[in-house]
Amino acid sequence: MGAVKQVARVLRRVPWLASALLIAAGLVINLATPRDAVVGAAFSAAPMAAAALWTFRGTAVVAGGAIVSFALVLLYWDRLGTADSIARLATTATVGLLSLVVSQALRVGEARLASASEVAEALQVALMPVPPERIGRYSFATRYEAAHAEAKVGGDLYGVRRTPFGVRLMVGDVRGKGLEAIAGVSTVLGAFHEAADTEPDLAVAAAKVEQSLLRDNERVTDGSLDERFVTAVLVEIPDGEPSVLRVVNRGHPAPLLFPGAGRPVQVLEPDSCALPLGLGDLGGGPAGEAREWAFPPGALLLLYTDGVSEARDAHGVFYDPRARLTRRSFPNPAGLLDTVVKDVRRHTGGETDDDMALLAVMHTPAEGRRR
Repeated sequence: MGAVKQVARVLRRVPWLASALLIAAGLVINLATPRDAVVGAAFSAAPMAAAALWTFRGTAVVAGGAIVSFALVLLYWDRLGTADSIARLATTATVGLLSLVVSQALRVGEARLASASEVAEALQVALMPVPPERIGRYSFATRYEAAHAEAKVGGDLYGVRRTPFGVRLMVGDVRGKGLEAIAGVSTVLGAFHEAADTEPDLAVAAAKVEQSLLRDNERVTDGSLDERFVTAVLVEIPDGEPSVLRVVNRGHPAPLLFPGAGRPVQVLEPDSCALPLGLGDLGGGPAGEAREWAFPPGALLLLYTDGVSEARDAHGVFYDPRARLTRRSFPNPAGLLDTVVKDVRRHTGGETDDDMALLAVMHTPAEGRRR
């Protein structure tokens, strides 16, 4: 499977390569075989490959090149005027014309998909504006890295909120893809902003977000079992306690804390595993209580979605951010996120199958703050 993905990536980057190889193969085969064994299959396949991978104009060039190449082979073997050769050449020409029709149909479909994707991405940007670089003694950075072009826009989300109770953060992943997932992002972030501003207890704020999601599920799914849920982690840096983190985890990848000074990365695992938002009323498990962690000056906190932790290399091995980033130091949140994104791309060979949302916050040392 890994080899197939690598080949697919090469063909997407060099769309004319498959067609060129097919035409070259047709020439080699026909020049290496006896005069009576002329083969035109490779010449017919070349424009179809171009239709699938290249532009309409590129397909036309390949179709013309395939017809001319086959005609030159027939001329070389002095068979251009025979009835059999004319029929084979006509077949290649017919396939070339058909490939133009296929190419045009594919390009129209791609344009429609691109338009829908652009709308979804614009909605995503509107729902998740870039947070301020600094709130008090804390600096922030966010990234949203889309998967490869063929993938639908996902439901990854992040939010940063200055509230009466302190700075509150959320990173999550709505089940599903496309506009349905974007609608879920809207519901969850709207509920988060309201609950973060009004609810003193972070765990209760998470429960309020879940209640909003459940109400929205009843409205949009009409009570069916195929309902949306959201894995999420909520973080609070309480007012008056600048070196404390409170974390509520609802089925999401655990945040990572970088203490700095070459010390190992700390995984902020919850005391107990709580179900994702939208599923909390199933199974009678824990509701997801807040757990406190130290957040000393100079430390960095990384929140991310499973597009990071489930990114695979060519052998199917998952990316492990803790192992890959431990004992490393970063000057600021943006530097951390740049490193993570580049390292994930390096691990996967350049592309991922899922979107990645990342949020980093740094407790800025006193000497590094703006005066």
